[in-house]
Amino acid sequence: MEQAPRPIRTWRAGEIAVVVLAVLATIAAAKAAQAFLVPVVVGIILAYALKPIVNGLENYKVPRPIGATVVLALVTVLVLGAGILIKEDAKAALAELPDAARKVRVAAQETGHKSENPLGHVRAAAAELDRAAKEAVGSPPAEAVPRAAPAAPPSELNAWASEQSGKALGALGDLAIGMMVALFLLSAGDTFRRKVVSLAGPTLAARRVTVEILDEMDKQVQRYLLVLLVTNLLVGAAIWALLAAVGMERAALWGTLAAIVHVIPYAGTAITSAAVGIAAFLQFGTVGHAAGVALAVMVLSSAIGLGLTSWLQGKASHMNPVAVFVGLLFFGWLWGGWGLLLGAPIVAIAKTVCDRVPALNAFGAFLGS
Repeated sequence: MEQAPRPIRTWRAGEIAVVVLAVLATIAAAKAAQAFLVPVVVGIILAYALKPIVNGLENYKVPRPIGATVVLALVTVLVLGAGILIKEDAKAALAELPDAARKVRVAAQETGHKSENPLGHVRAAAAELDRAAKEAVGSPPAEAVPRAAPAAPPSELNAWASEQSGKALGALGDLAIGMMVALFLLSAGDTFRRKVVSLAGPTLAARRVTVEILDEMDKQVQRYLLVLLVTNLLVGAAIWALLAAVGMERAALWGTLAAIVHVIPYAGTAITSAAVGIAAFLQFGTVGHAAGVALAVMVLSSAIGLGLTSWLQGKASHMNPVAVFVGLLFFGWLWGGWGLLLGAPIVAIAKTVCDRVPALNAFGAFLGS
């Protein structure tokens, strides 16, 4: 006897409206609670990433609280050690900022005063059109009357620098809180996991699905962070070698910064290329040379970051690149720089949940490759 086909559930307009309002309310709450949610999400992802190491120490009879503390301390030491290695180059680069700003200002003034460049042509055309319009209405052309120079507008550079410094300190504070959250999660071991499973419901099927989701989340986050680590190290080493080959000063500094900034998908490549291009212009003094170095950095970063990373991520998590890119744009709008960094693992986790919950299978298929 053939089984009757399962009836397809249709959504009513009222139900759709309720779902849309719930989604919008969730987004608004996530935007308003950024200061709370970002450190928590950072801590959870750090805990997922470092869990295999802590588990390995536990197999050697090291208590989980001690193992978690040691692992997080080693991560902190590695980060501080990398900062110490590039400290001298960074101090020298910062000391040259005033002279660099002067060179950029002089170059911009010289370019603006040259009448044969496109900007000079546009200004000359605008002046001629203004003269023609005044002659057409019968008013004499204005003579060049010397006027007092307008008061210089207040510089926005100091305000911008102060704002970015505040954001950097805020990011460090979020990272510190996230490490504390990761410490507690790693120390707790499977205790928190068992509590989550107990909340799934009394039925064995619901708990089994919850366990599968948690296991897949472990794999997805660990794969993503492993791919991120490998590609960032490759980007940093490749840019270091490239800049050293073309004779750039402080190639190690720029390679390290490229590896760090490349953590931010897509935007990291643009930031690195622009920064290296400016440094090359200040060192070599020609726009062509600087543009060539910046283009080489962009091509190299794109080949590794977009090509290799997309291929590895597709193999590791079977994600749709378009969905990942849209997710990065959304979380970047939602949480700024932290959103760009956390967006990809959050999308991977969302796909894992959608694949395991029948009502959300359509969204999982959309996010999949």
